Amino acid sequence: MNKILGMILIAVGLVGLVWGGFSYTTRDKVADIGPIDITRNKTHSVPLPPIIGAVALVGGIVLLMSGKGGMSATR
Repeated sequence: MNKILGMILIAVGLVGLVWGGFSYTTRDKVADIGPIDITRNKTHSVPLPPIIGAVALVGGIVLLMSGKGGMSATR
């Protein structure tokens, strides 16, 4: 579980540092007149401050490194 969370944090940290965030597009229905549907695409931006990207990156690396330690759950 720590490895997966560590990889996700590293990916989020890299996105935050390299691109400064991410954006996604939603489709909103404007009108529905009989067989005609009118929609519009709206782009949303989610900015990530560089400090959050750096903290996520370091946290992910720490989680990955701690998973390689000597503590084992099996006996």
